[in-house]
Amino acid sequence: MVNGTGDSQRQAALPGTQPTVQHVAWPQRTACGNWLDGASAVVILTIDVDAESPVLARDERYLHHLGTMSHQAYGPRVGVPRLLHLLDLYHVPATFFIPGTTALRWPAVVESAAAAGHEIALHGYTHRAPVDLTATEQRRELEHALDTLVGFGLSPTGYRAPNWQMTRHTLDLLSEFGLRYDSSLMDDDRPYAMQTGSATLAELPVHWLLDDWEQYGYLPEPDIGQRIETPSKALDLWTTELTAMRRHGCLCVLTIHPFLTGRPSRLHALEQFIQFALRHDDIRFARADQLADLVLTHD
Repeated sequence: MVNGTGDSQRQAALPGTQPTVQHVAWPQRTACGNWLDGASAVVILTIDVDAESPVLARDERYLHHLGTMSHQAYGPRVGVPRLLHLLDLYHVPATFFIPGTTALRWPAVVESAAAAGHEIALHGYTHRAPVDLTATEQRRELEHALDTLVGFGLSPTGYRAPNWQMTRHTLDLLSEFGLRYDSSLMDDDRPYAMQTGSATLAELPVHWLLDDWEQYGYLPEPDIGQRIETPSKALDLWTTELTAMRRHGCLCVLTIHPFLTGRPSRLHALEQFIQFALRHDDIRFARADQLADLVLTHD
């Protein structure tokens, strides 16, 4: 019996009739240094001080919505000082990814984090995702972001794409501007080195599982999240993942937003996570730039 659908399926399977497979332009991985350095797992606490930038990247009209702006301003006003106190209490280093516009609106955030010995790294300028920008716009965003932090007397070496959404062109720009690492991709749970343009970058992979936004992000307008989970759930997720990571020799990049985890009960959960990690002698904390240096140093 002749069946039109079956005939077309057989025809599609004939040699020379297969559709073209499009390949992702992955950068080539290169030799990686001994980043574990005797540990079973490494933790990097990364703090994305977005403040108002992700909301205004959606629509600048929210600049006049004081309720929405106050929700975001809680981060630099209250969350950052609390986080800095917590980090100082346990002598734990962190990396602060700060958009250029946040740095200009809240210069004390940059100054206080840098004065405390933490790393300050790039997180775009307006918090617009590179995937939504032209090549020219991407370059302009990176230039403005870099110039802003350099204006504070800093020499940033790392980058995180807003929303973790980048293109291959983004990686090539990072190399062109002399940066040493990125922390935006999710294709591993261990760091790796990759060839981009004429340079080698370290990649410090991230994941939604280790992001507080996925647990606490809630705002009616604009819709940047519709959930408020208990801090105990976040703590269980993070400690369970870190426990398993010790068995596999992984990098745990925890992503924190001050307007979310700066709230008291959530800050307490982060403190419990830090205490949990410090109880294990085979777990160590590092700044992102310090780990990137190990990744890029090899025999």
